[in-house]
Amino acid sequence: MNSRIVSERSSADGSASGSSNTVIQLDQVSVRYRVPRERIVSFKEYAIRTLQRRVSHDEFWALRDVSLEVRRGEVFGIIGRNGAGKSTLLKVVARVLRPTRGRVRVWGRVAPLLQVGAAFHSELSGRENVFLNGALLGYTHADVARQFEEIVDFAELWDFIDAPLRTYSSGMVARLGFAVATATQPEVLIVDEVLGVGDERFREKCQARMSQFSEGGTTILLVAHSTPLVREMCTRAAWLDHGVLKALGDVDEVANGYQGAD
Repeated sequence: MNSRIVSERSSADGSASGSSNTVIQLDQVSVRYRVPRERIVSFKEYAIRTLQRRVSHDEFWALRDVSLEVRRGEVFGIIGRNGAGKSTLLKVVARVLRPTRGRVRVWGRVAPLLQVGAAFHSELSGRENVFLNGALLGYTHADVARQFEEIVDFAELWDFIDAPLRTYSSGMVARLGFAVATATQPEVLIVDEVLGVGDERFREKCQARMSQFSEGGTTILLVAHSTPLVREMCTRAAWLDHGVLKALGDVDEVANGYQGAD
């Protein structure tokens, strides 16, 4: 029998958790995707084939029985190759994706930076996207208006803020997304590869802000291609391989095991 599927939001003080320091808890979490075997070019064709029962699927598990806990104020790294399930795990924590089975519990407001530009509209200006992204993160229009100048200052985009986002480089989009998500300090910050985009000076600026947040009690989940970045920023880490949790614990031990598997 599948385990119970739960996604909970509790108070930031963690009073509902088993441990007052636990902010994120995954119990036997699994995620299954179903992909059509044949290429279907339109939703209309997919709907017709579905009604006619002519769609066959392949299934694969992006996560298999993953259990872990992350503590308040911790910078927790997630490492693994492409397709390992890292982004799927973050989407489950951010409630973008519902697990197929298992239980996910998160205490506090989550600010996700899951993919560069994922919450932006390419035809809107940078200014308009700041308010759009802020709304998606749960901020009111007044909240964003109060923080607007600080957001653009941090992103260093005053010369481009009224230009359409399609004219931005990927680094500029990443800067704007990070600035909006961190305009106020969240309880949980999720960062998926975004620090791999842009110049070194801005990455250092982002790292400084994350360190400041961590010292203030924010819990950070960090996925990075760069193992040195995870070693530098994190104290603990998890290694995922084809959806399976291969190692969990001290960041150096996990990173050494991951690199030794190459």
